[in-house]
Formats: sequence, C-alpha cells, structure tokens
Amino acid sequence: MNIWDEIKGSFRHGTTLTRLIYVNAIVFLVIKIIEVIGVLAAKPELTASVVSFLAVPASIDALAGKPWTPVTYMFTHQGFIHIIFNMLWLWWFGKIFLSYLDQRKLVSLYVMGGLAGALLYIAVFNIFPAFAGMVHVSVALGASASVMALVIATAVYLPDLELNLLFFGRIKLKYLALITFLITSVFDFSVNTGGKIAHIGGALMGLAYGYGLKNGKDIGAWLNSILDFFVTLFRPGKKLKVTYKKAKTDYDNKKAKTDLDYNKVKAERQKAIDHILDKISKGGYDSLTREEKEILFNESQNKR
Repeated sequence: MNIWDEIKGSFRHGTTLTRLIYVNAIVFLVIKIIEVIGVLAAKPELTASVVSFLAVPASIDALAGKPWTPVTYMFTHQGFIHIIFNMLWLWWFGKIFLSYLDQRKLVSLYVMGGLAGALLYIAVFNIFPAFAGMVHVSVALGASASVMALVIATAVYLPDLELNLLFFGRIKLKYLALITFLITSVFDFSVNTGGKIAHIGGALMGLAYGYGLKNGKDIGAWLNSILDFFVTLFRPGKKLKVTYKKAKTDYDNKKAKTDLDYNKVKAERQKAIDHILDKISKGGYDSLTREEKEILFNESQNKR
C-alpha cells in the first residue's frame, strides 16, 4: 500500500477529528501548491485570489457575493505556524472531547464555533468606527475560532479534569482554557484584532455549547440534522431492483404479516383448494367459477 492509499484509508475510516485535520491540511497544501505555481509563472496574485475566495470578508457587500466564506474560512490557513498551532490544539482538545462525547458533537461544535467567530468579526467591523477605514479590505481565515470553541466547551463540560503539562505539572482544564483564551484573544488586542474578535466569538459559542451539554441539551443537534441530510444526499444509493410478478387474484393479495397470519392464510388456501377439488369431483371442471379456476391455475403454477 502506498502513502496515498494509506491517507485515503485513514480519512475514510478515521474519526471526525482526523478528517477535520485532513481537510485543513489539504486546503493548506493546495494553497501552497498554487503559491509555487504563481511564483514560477510570475503571477503572485494567484495565491491572493484563492485566499480571497476562501476567506470571510468583513464587508457585508463582499460577503453577499461570497456567501460560502463563513464556512470555508475555518478550514483555510496561509501561514505554516498558524496551521500547526491550530491543528495541535484541535488534536489535543479533540482527543479529550472524544473521550467523553461523540464525534457528531465535535463536528457541530467545530462548525458552530467557526460560524460564531465569523459572525462576531463581521458585526464588530461594521458597527465600531475604529474599523471604518479597513472594513472593505479586511478578511479573516483560520480554524482559531473553531478551536477556541472546542477548548472552552471542553473546559466547561470537564472543568476539574486535570492534565499533566511539561514544566507546569498538573493543572485543571478550566484554568488552562482561561489562560489560553486570555493569551490568544485578549492580550495585545491591537495586534491581529480581527482574529482575536473571531476567537472571542468562538469562545462564546463554546461557553454556550458546554453549558448546554452540562444541562443535557445539545444545541448543535439542528446542525447535525442538516449535515446528515447532505451526507445522505451525496451518498451513493442502492441500485433499484425491478422484479416482475404474475397478476394475482384478490385471494393472493392477502399478505401474511406474522407467522400466525401466514399459517392462517395457508390453511384458508388449502381449504379453498380442497373445496375446488371436491367440486370438480362432483360436477366437473366446468362447474367452477372464474375465480376458482384462477385459484386452481395459480396453485398449479406455484408447485412447479
């Protein structure tokens, strides 16, 4: 088996966590290949065009022409360090999440966290005057909001779970999540402000999702229903099997739903056949009605 076959097998049979990481990695690899092609062809704008196609814009007018970007942006990375850190955090907290919860919840949380991050990012850039001069040129990309939602939701659901960290020793999950949120989303807010706003949106979704799970409510169930619909829609269906049956009389259309019904129908059929045979012995074949003749004919066919 070659490497490509192993990758396909891992994607097909792996967990949703593995698939999420693969999708991010594949999109990143495609962008890098296009970047190489752009450099060789002296067309560096190729990479910018692809990133612009996938990244979510802050401008509402631009968003109207790219309605898919609130989804695609959460799988799009341009920098190597950016994707490495996001995928590491996704892997670490994803493993913890799946140790206590199911894979469907992981997918819905990832997507909802990304959507919440995009929504808050767009809203803030269009509401606050500080961003008036950059709203038409600003875009956001990366899985950070989705990952932040996962980090916060896991910490809310398992606040006292202890992790043993190198150099730091044992620390409860709730404190690790809080420190992570402050460092990545609050400190140095003037640097990568759009990204930090998206982080906050993801964190808010993670907070709501985690508390919902603690109270026995899955607020992502609606999204799973939508995803199930599209998975079913694009899944290859079973081949249609066409069979041809002989025309049946009213007697034959009686369906045996249970063993008791089947035995009852069988007994009635035998009783009808015995009655027909007795009638033939007394008055001959011509004494039979049209329906009796059909019953006798169908019975002879079934015994061949």
